[in-house]
Amino acid sequence: MPSLLKQIKKIFKSKKTASPAASKPAVAAAPVAAAAAVAPVLKTPIAKVSEPAHPENTHTSHTFAALAKSDAQLAPFVNHKYTKVVSAERVEAAKAGLEKSGFKVHLVNSRGEAFETIKNLIPAGASVNNAHSTTLEEIGFVTYLKGETAWDNVHATILAEKDPAKQAELRRTIGATVDYYLTSMSAVTEDGKIAHADLSGSKVGGVAFGAANVIVVVGTNKIVKDEDEAWTRTNEFALAAESARARDAYGVPASAIVNFEVLRQVSPFTPGRIQVVLVNDALGF
Repeated sequence: MPSLLKQIKKIFKSKKTASPAASKPAVAAAPVAAAAAVAPVLKTPIAKVSEPAHPENTHTSHTFAALAKSDAQLAPFVNHKYTKVVSAERVEAAKAGLEKSGFKVHLVNSRGEAFETIKNLIPAGASVNNAHSTTLEEIGFVTYLKGETAWDNVHATILAEKDPAKQAELRRTIGATVDYYLTSMSAVTEDGKIAHADLSGSKVGGVAFGAANVIVVVGTNKIVKDEDEAWTRTNEFALAAESARARDAYGVPASAIVNFEVLRQVSPFTPGRIQVVLVNDALGF
């Protein structure tokens, strides 16, 4: 019996002194090793995609924000709904409406993307002109056009003529009949119309018929419900902002809407002629 008791005590003593690792099944470590194999630690962080750059705006005193600070008559419009981008649902509605009306739409998310899109749309050697546009200034296109480009800059040719009568004739002839005419609009409707105002008529002429191709660059802050609201936005908001710019740039009391054009659809005789670069940003007025 004593020998049996000694053997039992010896067995229990050996269990107590055995290492914890040795007492566990060997397979217990397998899941840890497997997890390490399928989930390696990433040593290099994923690089962020940067937005395309664009040339600086050299007309910063004529942005809406700057004019609202410098012109007391524009101050009441500072927080107006037409200074803000609309919802994603309204942007998609406007895009679908424009495409249904025959306009080719390029929806972009930034000013840099808008600038790069324009550059890619105009082939080398093409003649180019632009109406005055705060939007084109804000995305850097006007600054870019003043430098060396692969295009025939007709706008520079027109401005080089200092005689007012001769310059007006150039605007009417070579200015309106370029390969690519660039401008913005005062309103884009959710049902696919674009609208703009013009004092002299030079912009209306180039957009309506004269130019071989038209590129419209417009921020989503200009999206409105319908044609009636397009007129309201143009007459009550865009005119006030343009008048502030005219007071600063030309020393006149105000601008005026002499011509108001609504393009309800693309002409069936020139499909693809008008392209719209819709920028998901607040641009121009």
